[in-house]
Amino acid sequence: MKTSLLDPKEVVFSGLGVSTGVAIGPAYVVETGATQVPEYTIAADAVDAECQRFTDAAAKARRQIKKLKTKALLLPEAAAEEVGFLLEAHMAMVSGSRLTRGVERRIREDLVNAESATQTEINSIAHSFQDMADAYLAARIADVREVGSRLIRNLTEHEYQAFSMLPQGVIIIAEELSPAETALLDPGIVAGFASVQGGAEGHTAIMARSLGIPAVLGVHGLLAGAHNGDQVIVDGEHGKIILNPDEMTLADYRARQGTLQQEREKLKGLRRLPSITLDGTPVALFANIELPREITTALEAGASGIGLFRTEFMFMNRDALPDEEEQYEALRTVVEGMGGRPVTVRTLDLGSDKLAEALDNRFNESDNPALGLRAVRLSQREPKLLETQLAAMLRASAHGPVRILLPLITTVSEVRWVREMMGSVVKKLKRRNVKIADPLPPLGVMIEVPGAALTADALAACSDFLAIGTNDLTQYTLAIDRGDDQVAHLYDPLHPAVLRLIQFTAQAALRARIPVSVCGEIAGDPRFTALLLGLGVHEFSMNPNKLPLVKRRIRTLDLRSASRRAQTIMDQSDSTRIGELLDEFNAAD
Repeated sequence: MKTSLLDPKEVVFSGLGVSTGVAIGPAYVVETGATQVPEYTIAADAVDAECQRFTDAAAKARRQIKKLKTKALLLPEAAAEEVGFLLEAHMAMVSGSRLTRGVERRIREDLVNAESATQTEINSIAHSFQDMADAYLAARIADVREVGSRLIRNLTEHEYQAFSMLPQGVIIIAEELSPAETALLDPGIVAGFASVQGGAEGHTAIMARSLGIPAVLGVHGLLAGAHNGDQVIVDGEHGKIILNPDEMTLADYRARQGTLQQEREKLKGLRRLPSITLDGTPVALFANIELPREITTALEAGASGIGLFRTEFMFMNRDALPDEEEQYEALRTVVEGMGGRPVTVRTLDLGSDKLAEALDNRFNESDNPALGLRAVRLSQREPKLLETQLAAMLRASAHGPVRILLPLITTVSEVRWVREMMGSVVKKLKRRNVKIADPLPPLGVMIEVPGAALTADALAACSDFLAIGTNDLTQYTLAIDRGDDQVAHLYDPLHPAVLRLIQFTAQAALRARIPVSVCGEIAGDPRFTALLLGLGVHEFSMNPNKLPLVKRRIRTLDLRSASRRAQTIMDQSDSTRIGELLDEFNAAD
């Protein structure tokens, strides 16, 4: 790593604290534009297709730059104006400019692939700029290279490669980390991370919390200030990044680290105590996990089982889809590792911001991925994906209690379609003499969209359990992109509409006499515990690190009091007042 200048000044950046904790360590700045450029010749009859591929890459670049222009509006006025001019120039370069015309000409005349043509044209333009006497034009070489790198990354669909050869305790600094990239971080090596882009409730944030890595996202201007080797503090609770902290700041944050460690030690004592209210009502506390290696953390936290096991990790960072055997082995590891505790496995929720590279070329890019082809919709479009996954889940059920959870359900017909496919898979497995659970694993539905919550009675009638995904439910109810830092502050799970949908779902499950859980982020926040209990939810599933905090809160609550306060809250129409009533109740205990 390079080190920065001597005696650097302390600089504080603000962002969104998405994963609590304090991390202190040297910066590792993720470089951009280092994509390997493939070079090969193409046949004459492939020219049109290759030009179209470049046109698509340029269109994607325009969308990316447009998003950056919107984010730049949040900067101070002078900086926003300067960045705006720069991005306008970048937009012009990917919109019928000398660069784009030159690339298409090289593809047609030289019969080369688009990546090679782009790199050659960039070098040609840069060389011509260098020969100019005008210092301003010569300085634009960096802009041309940056735009060219963006085009090449889009063409190669460049995926982040695993961080390797990092010293222990580093802080990752990047423009953006995708959920797949975050999944590659080793908590034993990476102490924390920060990025320019990202929102508090996006899947990158969820992955960070799942791994227990302190993280701050949406930190504007960070890359311009950070250098490899700089001392960095990540304050995941208050959303601060401090570069080159002075001795007083360092001492303060090291003391905070010690306090947090003491708190964690105190909470460990709750592990073997029952999760039960003061008036004797048991509450099941489960863990959400992203990766099999999190089993240990879940067990150490005292989880009663796995309430949400996301299976997308098996499909990320790879060129080929996992087969039945690979999925079965991964699921069996989790089921056996939980030692007879129930494991709720969610079927594939690829799509949106998590589309696997192995599937990316099969579908057109959606203008609004969160509302597009994802989750159960993708399974219906590619039934072989679900069939393979159901077979692996059913086989894993022979090793311990398994529940199967369906994401983004909106209609009863979707549930019935999965049940029919499940029946077909069972017959095939029996013909192969493969051992599966008897009775079959329960089949449940995630309530993530208002349409599902409003028809929860019908869905409860054809399901064995319900799981309320409050992250997406809030997002879809309020039309808030939880991954967009520009509107993340509007994301409010205490909005009356969200609470009424949770209440309606819980009551539908109660009438159908089936279990209902909450597995969104609010399940792991002690602030919401009394309210959720009062609304009729007695199963919570959360990040394992949050489980002791919620258990401690449950053991101080009287269910009847919580129910009365929930009734009062449900009479309110303003989320601010709801928050006040909830906080008053919490402070009184």
